[in-house]
Amino acid sequence: MPEFSAVLFDLDGTLLDTAPDFYRVLVEIQRRRNHKAVDYSLVRTRASDGSSAMLKLAFGEAIPEAQLSPLVTEFLDLYASDPVAHGALFEGIDELLLQLEQQLIPWGIVTNKPRNLSEIVLRNLQLTERCSVLVCPEDVSQSKPSPEGLVLAAKDLGLSAEKCLYLGDHQRDIDAGRAAGMTTIACGFGYLKPGESAHDWNADHLVERSADLPNFIRELIA
Repeated sequence: MPEFSAVLFDLDGTLLDTAPDFYRVLVEIQRRRNHKAVDYSLVRTRASDGSSAMLKLAFGEAIPEAQLSPLVTEFLDLYASDPVAHGALFEGIDELLLQLEQQLIPWGIVTNKPRNLSEIVLRNLQLTERCSVLVCPEDVSQSKPSPEGLVLAAKDLGLSAEKCLYLGDHQRDIDAGRAAGMTTIACGFGYLKPGESAHDWNADHLVERSADLPNFIRELIA
């Protein structure tokens, strides 16, 4: 087993439970148009698919692009104004980050979330100075499932990819991590669709409860 020198995370659905704020924004946009509020449980299943997918859930899959585009702008503006009003780090994540910092193991984020939103989230959670590397779509030519962002993160940390763990809650995260040569951990507590199983992603490891991550990674790194 290799000795791991860094831990990298996906953001939404892995480090951060973003769905409550996505839901808050969707419901506000619906309220402004006298639409019945979308079901929260459905929003969680689409939270990894982006604003357009969630808005189609709220206003219908057949909504014309001409109507969808301004809704996306409105969604992103509302979300950016307070992206962690209701969301928070998943249970166990703060303990895990403190644990890594105490062990002088750098941690970072490789996400498909735009940089401006990612930086606001980290700032509001007081994680900006603690995060050793942040790679967003603007930093690469191809987002996940391309391994480009993960390779860049490892390079910025001065490490080979083999020395890094990567945690994610989506098939594309695991595909990217494997392609980069990292050891991957599938987070089964994230935003999975009905009938979807993280067992099917071919990750090196699977963790079903975020609260189990501190002990799991402690044993993996030991």
